[in-house]
Amino acid sequence: MTKLSLTRRLLAGVALTAAVWGAPATLANAQDKAVQVLPSQLGQLSVTEVARKLDRPWAMAFLPNSEGILITEKPGNLRLWRAEGGLSEPIKGVPAVYERGQGGLLDVALAPDFEQSRRVYLTYAEEGDGSGSTAAGYGVLSADGTTLSDFKVIFRQMPRLSNGVHFGSRMVFDQQGYLYIALGDNNQRPTAQDLDKLQGKVVRLYPDGRIPDDNPFVNQAGARPEIWSYGHRNQQGAALNPWTGELWTHEHGPRGGDEINIPKAGKNYGWPLATYGINYSGFDIPEAQGTHADGTEQPLHYWKVSPAISGMAFYDADQFPAWKGSLFIGALRGQALLRLTLDGNKVTGEERLLESLNERIRDVRVGPDGYVYVLTDGGNGRLLKLGF
Repeated sequence: MTKLSLTRRLLAGVALTAAVWGAPATLANAQDKAVQVLPSQLGQLSVTEVARKLDRPWAMAFLPNSEGILITEKPGNLRLWRAEGGLSEPIKGVPAVYERGQGGLLDVALAPDFEQSRRVYLTYAEEGDGSGSTAAGYGVLSADGTTLSDFKVIFRQMPRLSNGVHFGSRMVFDQQGYLYIALGDNNQRPTAQDLDKLQGKVVRLYPDGRIPDDNPFVNQAGARPEIWSYGHRNQQGAALNPWTGELWTHEHGPRGGDEINIPKAGKNYGWPLATYGINYSGFDIPEAQGTHADGTEQPLHYWKVSPAISGMAFYDADQFPAWKGSLFIGALRGQALLRLTLDGNKVTGEERLLESLNERIRDVRVGPDGYVYVLTDGGNGRLLKLGF
């Protein structure tokens, strides 16, 4: 028997064991990277460790032309992973961050014209006058991936009200090139309803930070013109639906009540007037009128028991047809990758993947190769690659 035949038999035996017992099996590929075979509803799932020893990774973005993957770390580092060379040293030129509690370096996104402009967008917690809030800006990534130059701040969440919690935030460019930033409420509940403040909002901007003339509150006295939608709590997931072109976001509820929304111009998504959660103390949210409130929108989907959701990615690749039409969402408290099945804008089912890893999932993205990539949260965070 050849070595190749023996290897194939061993792999098949491990996969069969995992299928029968529902337990993970650890292998090694040609690059000696750890590979686990885990059960899923659609077949044996392979989980490959791409990188490790990340310090509380928060978000990732895939560079074009196989240049690698940009990864943010909450303490303030932006790193570049390459297939050859692995994880880089921290990239120079990243702005100083307010690293307190949930604050730090947060989301990363590429400009729609990145191949020409080399612009990389970041959101991060920023301190001022003893408190923090979310800021966004961009810099130009050098050809060798070592430096982010000429960083320019294009947005600041004002007023600054956070003592270290509920910054959000995620960024999405739509098909017209507008930039949406999903923000947290800084744990200041009523502010999500205040149109003169930027807490608990989705904002819509041009890529250079200018405000579009057709934003819903541009001509309303006392309202911030950046606002697209309001009444959000702590949004840590956002993605563009590839089939409809609509922005989807999700947010943490308090104790229960995590929810998915499709933010529409000028609409109120309820927090804290309407919620499916309760206070961490076990009592009702003081401002809440129940699960519904006049003038507010109902969530597209919600969880009564909070998995603490973070990161969001639609699957529209051809690599794994069984996943086509799925929505992937990370879970922190739930320590899982959630795969939601969709029928249009309706969630019809949920599968929980990676639970046996016992790791918090902070971000999820679909790579240009059609594989699903996740970041695990913690001081020894990992980048994992999922497929069949």
